[in-house]
Amino acid sequence: MRAWLALREQGIAFEERLVDIRQPARAAALAQVATFSPPAAVPVLVDGDVVIFDSSAIMEYASDLGDKPLLPKDVRLRARARSLVAWMHSGLSGVGSTLSFESTFYPAPKPAPLGVVHEADRVIAVWSSELARGGPYLMGELSLADLAFVPVVRRFQRRGIALDVRPHVAAWAARLMARPSVVEWTREAQALPPVFLEE
Repeated sequence: MRAWLALREQGIAFEERLVDIRQPARAAALAQVATFSPPAAVPVLVDGDVVIFDSSAIMEYASDLGDKPLLPKDVRLRARARSLVAWMHSGLSGVGSTLSFESTFYPAPKPAPLGVVHEADRVIAVWSSELARGGPYLMGELSLADLAFVPVVRRFQRRGIALDVRPHVAAWAARLMARPSVVEWTREAQALPPVFLEE
């Protein structure tokens, strides 16, 4: 989702090819991806003879290609934005691995476990601190940091974690989830049957 959003926000035309990574199709599908992408994983972006095979790298590539970069010009702000993207990418101290993104598409997702709620409070506090600098987005203007957290915001909203416990966060989340790119991706994803996972 994150790489897709960055490309769409930058107005970059791309052809999307879905790869079925569910069993039993998973092994054959990823073996096919391995013929052009070293980690044999998705997402991967192929642009001519250039292959970018990590969602964060695809996001930065989209930022560089677009007319309006999605990273701040100021070197300190840019470093902060990259830190937030990296934190999300590494699993947010366990939040990402405990709350599967797929579960947000279940008809009635279970409330988040108490331990995750406490960790989520820490994430929400970081968002609030960044937004307190002026907003309306984490780095002022929309950046890769905001787009990286869209799946996390959805996890929190669908798994019963309140976002209005800190200043500015609920308004930021609503603004983010209402962006046309997010609405488009979510609508397409919701049309697909969910894959039920053990939690």
